[in-house]
Amino acid sequence: MTLDEILKEINKAQTVVILTHEAPDGDAIGSSLAMKLMLKQLGKNADVIIPEYAKIYEFLPLANEIKKETEVEKYDLAISLDCANLKRLVGNEHFENARKSIVIDHHGSNSMYGDLNYVNPVSPACCEILVGMAEYFEIEISKDIGTCIMTGIITDTGGFRHIGITPETFEYTAELIRLGVNVPDIYKRTLRTKTKANFELSKRAIDRLELLEDGKISFTYITTQDELEVNAGPGDHEGLVDIGKDIEGVQISIFIRQKDEEDMYKASLRSVEGINVSDICLVFGGGGHARAARSFNTRK
Repeated sequence: MTLDEILKEINKAQTVVILTHEAPDGDAIGSSLAMKLMLKQLGKNADVIIPEYAKIYEFLPLANEIKKETEVEKYDLAISLDCANLKRLVGNEHFENARKSIVIDHHGSNSMYGDLNYVNPVSPACCEILVGMAEYFEIEISKDIGTCIMTGIITDTGGFRHIGITPETFEYTAELIRLGVNVPDIYKRTLRTKTKANFELSKRAIDRLELLEDGKISFTYITTQDELEVNAGPGDHEGLVDIGKDIEGVQISIFIRQKDEEDMYKASLRSVEGINVSDICLVFGGGGHARAARSFNTRK
């Protein structure tokens, strides 16, 4: 069984690195730190490498131990979390060079790029997968682990608003509350608190928003100049794709963000039930979920 094989590789490894996708969201960071805490209970000290992430996640346990880079040339074991393909994995050179690699994910578009792959596309969040793994490995879910897991569940379900949540999602949430995890606080920090830069970018995105195809498609964008003018940091563009999605009649929301290169752009799509935007992103080398495709890179 894959979980037995995963545990075997964890126990064998002396050096472990935890990696996730570019522009990490709450599920990516939450699952990475939850895994680090879980490995600690198994007697392993893992490096979490995330060069950039939004400061709203600095409240998470062990966030202060996240590394931007590492001097380790080769790890015994590399674990990828919440990332559908190797191309989007930050630090993928460590993943490729490791003696063994493990992929833990919930994207249906996952390319199974690890030596061992544990992918559950039915799970609404990668963090929710970790709950079952912890139980199987007989790891105690502490309040700190629960806080990381709850952050991933809340952010990837949009505060339990997205289709895909299951009865287990609420059962896990109830159990985490019993452990003392402050769900309202996590919700406020991750979904209701905006940085000033994010607020300013939101205003610009709203001003530029266009409705196309008889109001079925919304489109907006921001430029690198916009980000410079509002002093935007990592993650300050998050959530802008949802502005158009919340408009009555909109079925697909498209948000374009200019990258550092003048002619390179990153696109994110959201859709209503029945429209698979992941397939669109796959054409351009991206991917994600049917209704919440991760961004892809494209030229002007």
